[in-house]
Amino acid sequence: MSHANDFLPLRLALLTVSDSRTLAEDSSGDYLANAATEAGHHLAERSLLPDDRYQLRALVSRWIADPAVDGILVTGGTGFTGRDSTPEALLPLLDKEMPGFGELFRAISFEEIGTSSLQSRAFAGLANGTFLFCLPGSTSACRTAWERIIAAQLDARTRPCNLATLRPRLKE
Repeated sequence: MSHANDFLPLRLALLTVSDSRTLAEDSSGDYLANAATEAGHHLAERSLLPDDRYQLRALVSRWIADPAVDGILVTGGTGFTGRDSTPEALLPLLDKEMPGFGELFRAISFEEIGTSSLQSRAFAGLANGTFLFCLPGSTSACRTAWERIIAAQLDARTRPCNLATLRPRLKE
């Protein structure tokens, strides 16, 4: 039984969506992997895929079905170019959307990058009891999302409420 002040480490999978980077050049994925593990979470798996909606959907579906994965962080493919297809690939997998995440992310981003924030299609939701956060591909956007939103919500000590403590009730 955990207590209200206990940290509950989650098992997170990390996917970078990029047609131009390799894992060796993946500064956004490196940042998220380091930030999550430094916070006390476990990296269940890490991958990099090209911006192909069917490959993205296949891998993320596997992670969603895996009881050893509590949450998924995806970076890249959320913009407006012709190849950006992360929302089209992954939104259909969600059981519940978390509109507040994208709204809050864009509001915070507006403080940093002004009206350019409207080009972000960042989103989050829940699928089979697994949290899914889809972020822009830039390292600064990943840092903003992690430090200003995700880290606190994945920490069971955050009050008045957080996502981490909801986990046992997500499949009710």
